[in-house]
Amino acid sequence: MNLEHRHIEVFRAIMRSGSVTGASSLLGTSQPTISRDLARMEYLLGFALFDRIKGRLRPTARALVLYEEVQRSYLGLERVLAAANSLREAVGGQLTVACVPAFAQALLPAACRRFHAAHAEVGISITPQESPLLEEWLSAQRHDLGLLEHDRPPPGTTLETLLQADEVCVLPVGHPLAAKAVLQPQDFTDQSFVSLSATDPYRVILDKVFAEHAIPRRLLMETLSAASVCCLVREGLGIAIVNPLTALEHADRGIVLRRFSLSIPFVLALARPQYRPSNPLADEFVLALRAQATEIQGKLQHLPQAPH
Repeated sequence: MNLEHRHIEVFRAIMRSGSVTGASSLLGTSQPTISRDLARMEYLLGFALFDRIKGRLRPTARALVLYEEVQRSYLGLERVLAAANSLREAVGGQLTVACVPAFAQALLPAACRRFHAAHAEVGISITPQESPLLEEWLSAQRHDLGLLEHDRPPPGTTLETLLQADEVCVLPVGHPLAAKAVLQPQDFTDQSFVSLSATDPYRVILDKVFAEHAIPRRLLMETLSAASVCCLVREGLGIAIVNPLTALEHADRGIVLRRFSLSIPFVLALARPQYRPSNPLADEFVLALRAQATEIQGKLQHLPQAPH
């Protein structure tokens, strides 16, 4: 089958425009040429792509299936062209960062601001992703930097801990428990509690903690992200325990933060690929990440302390 790219191009143009006339306009060629190329394609394929009804073309079922494959191919090409344009326009260079979704909202924007102040021409691409796909991407050397919530380096990477802290309690402004500096497990007895999804690692840990202390909670609200948890808490739908980065991001938006008497460890770690070509911009961005992590640590130290 001597099918050529020109035949595919003509077929796609007809499908997009709905007619030979429209295809000739899209491709800047004559209608007879379009008709001839279409006829040649159908001959090479061995089946008709269109039914001719009163001078109009109606795609056959086979044409619709084939068009899906053609579109996938063109979308791949368009992604390549978009990437090339991005590289061309990023005159100061390009940096790619993959991270846990929470970090794309609560850490990276401020770090990007710090970095951008000195590198205004650098393009930054941030890709949020959940585990384990995030670790797979980092192992595949697909990104310059990665931000994780644990201290185990994915294969093919090195790991640096940027921040170690504990999960914190979040309550709506004016909640009676906000009068306490530190919340004990028993403070949550029969309280409406906003949880992460049942498979979330932090949810599993918290459920185990409250089960061990025989503390019943009213588990009416459940959501996938810590940011969503904080929004539900703000609306007075319960109290919760979440990671400190997201909690701080929402601290001035109708919620208050309090310490939890038990340690639920939280780790912010930086992964760097061992085999990806080195990007000198990554070192500069790491400095911004460290500075932001230090600022976050300082804010956490100013949370209310239990009286001595």
